[in-house]
Amino acid sequence: MPDTSGALPPGSTIGILGGGQLGRMLAMAAARLGLKTHIYCPEAGCTAAQVADATTIAAYDDEAALQAFAAAVDVVTYEFENVPTDTAALLARHVPVRPGARALAVAQDRLAEKSFMGNLGIKTAPFADVTGPADLAAALDEIGTPAILKTRRLGYDGKGQARINDKAAAFDAWDAVKHQASILEGFVNFEAEISVIVARGIDGTTAAYDPARNDHENHILSLSTVPSGYSNEIEAKARALAEKIAAELDYVGVMGVELFVVADTQDLVVNEIAPRVHNSGHWTLEGCTVSQFEQHMRAVAGWPLGSPERHSDAQMTNLIGDDVDAWLEMAAEPNTGLHLYGKGDARPGRKMGHITRITPMTTG
Repeated sequence: MPDTSGALPPGSTIGILGGGQLGRMLAMAAARLGLKTHIYCPEAGCTAAQVADATTIAAYDDEAALQAFAAAVDVVTYEFENVPTDTAALLARHVPVRPGARALAVAQDRLAEKSFMGNLGIKTAPFADVTGPADLAAALDEIGTPAILKTRRLGYDGKGQARINDKAAAFDAWDAVKHQASILEGFVNFEAEISVIVARGIDGTTAAYDPARNDHENHILSLSTVPSGYSNEIEAKARALAEKIAAELDYVGVMGVELFVVADTQDLVVNEIAPRVHNSGHWTLEGCTVSQFEQHMRAVAGWPLGSPERHSDAQMTNLIGDDVDAWLEMAAEPNTGLHLYGKGDARPGRKMGHITRITPMTTG
């Protein structure tokens, strides 16, 4: 039996840094377990606040507000990886913060992330540190083209990136990333991206969900499909890599690990990690008894992890921009789960919700 001596009892409060849709779904999962949630975010009217027990609207560098927040909760977690490390460190002096600061530091910096993987013997795309045009020219000589220049910090959904098809485009790419510290990544000839949602408890136990195959449109995840269509051997290797990363970080909570399946060799290359619940794991809400959101709440509260086994095949489709306008038709579909995030304007590129269609689980 797992050690649950430090488990928070029902009625305890979990503080969540960030007020987006991931925080919203975490709060809803906590309520199922009889746990309360307190959202901390800088923006008034955040979607997570609609379903939480309490909300603090304050900046991430507001020390007085952070101390009051820490005093009002029993543990702190976060719904996005760009929480300032100083914020996490201040809170950790008053209350447990799960996952810990090391996971944040690694995931926030692409150079640190790639170096971390290399030290573990985990394959990534070839990469080089770029702090200026001279570094970029040298990196292109070493890595070649095509390649992608990515800012070391804050990029997501294709932001902070510039593709370089030939060396003549190098300076345009450097301008495109606004001269920020970056890395150059070599091109990986992959046939698909898959991702693993892995959970790790305070006692070190792990639970990994089946890998999903991911499709993107305009650099934004559009569709996640489970099963992935890959062999049991490849899926087992992907889960093992995710569990290795979580163990090395002494991680507590749910993490998303994105991997490329290399064409021809079928080898696995880690693209990036996300120290939080992950868009490609939304299918677990309908496809599993214990979703990634409940699993995360269980982990940070010190509860036993639930089973990651799925009971259905699933396809999760993001509703981006005006996709959400078809909500009434989608609500009428059989064997589907419709999730709307309570956001206002359906701007292009904005994630407004998702829908998961389930079918009986295939075998073999």
